[in-house]
Amino acid sequence: MRASLLLFLIVGGCAAATHYVVTLGVDALTGIEPAWSNLIGFLTAFPVSYFGHRNLSFAGTQAPHRQALPRLFAVSASAFVGNQIMLAALLRYTPLPLWIALAVVLVFVALSTWLLGRYWAFAHRAAA
Repeated sequence: MRASLLLFLIVGGCAAATHYVVTLGVDALTGIEPAWSNLIGFLTAFPVSYFGHRNLSFAGTQAPHRQALPRLFAVSASAFVGNQIMLAALLRYTPLPLWIALAVVLVFVALSTWLLGRYWAFAHRAAA
């Protein structure tokens, strides 16, 4: 479990860094609304997350891709909805700039993603 958590942190950190850098880059280059640049960052980071978790964090899984991929996407998309709501609230109701607000939000959602990934998305259950 400790190794899984460590690998999760490494993979999650890479995915979060991808999300963060792409979001801020898109925001700086295009000036579009932060919600849209955040969506682009999320969609860019998802493959980093899935393949990293599949091959490292939960490498011993027996769950087939056809089960794990949509499940992790559901977990990640749910986390992203929370991410968008929290980011919008922080940007609207606090003086925080995007780069700080996004960092706070990404750290906050990481734990829930790990728990749902470990105990649901990559948990193998035999088909009934």
